Amino acid sequence: MSRICQITGKKRMIGNNVSHSKRRTKREFAPNLQNKRFWLEDEQRFVTLKVSAAGMRTINKKGLKNALKDAKASGLINIY
Repeated sequence: MSRICQITGKKRMIGNNVSHSKRRTKREFAPNLQNKRFWLEDEQRFVTLKVSAAGMRTINKKGLKNALKDAKASGLINIY
């Protein structure tokens, strides 16, 4: 699972570079991914996730345990 956020499922998008003369060449829009350790309070251990900035905001909003449960339900992570 490279370049995919483990919480939100964001991944790269393909688009065009458009020059002044309107010529189009392919380019990639990469998500803002970070390798980040989160403290899982229930199990008293750290969990390392590859998350986007939006994924970090989701974890802050929902809480780590609920965010991991939702990601597991949607198939983004197998085990944490």
